[in-house]
Amino acid sequence: MSTTNDERIARFRELHEEGTFVLPNAWDVASAALLAADGAVALATTSAGLAATLGRADQHVTRDELVAHVSALTAVVDVPLSVDAEDGYASSPKGVAKTVRQLADAGAAGLSIEDWDAEAGAVRELDAAVERVAAAAEAAKEAGGLVLTARAESLLYGTGDIDEVIERLTAYRAAGADVVSAPGLTDVVEIHRLVAETGAPVNVLALPDGPSVAELIVLGVRRVSTGAGLAWVAYGAAVDAANALRRGRTLPAGVAPDLRTRAFGG
Repeated sequence: MSTTNDERIARFRELHEEGTFVLPNAWDVASAALLAADGAVALATTSAGLAATLGRADQHVTRDELVAHVSALTAVVDVPLSVDAEDGYASSPKGVAKTVRQLADAGAAGLSIEDWDAEAGAVRELDAAVERVAAAAEAAKEAGGLVLTARAESLLYGTGDIDEVIERLTAYRAAGADVVSAPGLTDVVEIHRLVAETGAPVNVLALPDGPSVAELIVLGVRRVSTGAGLAWVAYGAAVDAANALRRGRTLPAGVAPDLRTRAFGG
C-alpha cells in the first residue's frame, strides 16, 4: 500500500472537521475495491453485509472473522476504513479494548461501538455502556488515534425516543467518542436536535425513507453511511437480473469495464 495507516487515520480525522462526506459500507473485498476506485474518500464495513457473505444473519460473526475481514479489505484499498464493531465483541470493557487493538493492528482507521446487547436483546444500562465507550476510546487513542463512533441503538430497535438517544450520545461523547450516531433516525427535526445538542460530528445512516444527502448537509450532518444498504441493493440487482433471464430477456449491464479495470487491474 502506498499510504501508511497513520496517514489514513489522520485523513479520516480531517474528514470529520468540516463539511459532509458519504461513507459507503463495503461488504467484501470486491465491493471495497470498486467503491474506492469509484472515488469514495473513505469506507466502512457492515456487520450485516459481512454476515450475509458468510450466509448468516447479522450479529453472527466472530471477532476473529471480523479482524480477518478488515485485514483483507485494508490490503486492497488505500482510503481510510472504519469498522462496524457491533458491541465490541466482548462482555467486558477490557474485552472491548482488546477488540479495538486488534482492529488497529488489522489496519482500521476508525470503528463504531453500539450499546445494543444482542445476547440480552436489550440496550445496555447507560453506566455500563459509557464504561465500554470509555475503554474503547482509551484503546483507540493508544493505538494511534482511531476515530471512535458511539452508536445509540434505541431508535433502531424501537425501545426509546430522541430524548434518550441525545442523553446517551452526549454521555458517550463525554466518555471519549469522536463521532455519534443513532441508526434509524430519519426525522429532520430530530436530526437537527442531535447535531445541535450533542456538539459532536454526527453520522446518519442513509435509509430509503430518510432525508437525502443534500438535506443532511443543510442539517449539519458530518457523515452519511449506508450500513448494509449497498449490499442489499447489489444482491437485489443480481436477483432481478436472474429473473430477467428466466423471463427470456437479456442480461442487464453490470459494472462498467473501465471501473473494473481501475478496481482490479488488467
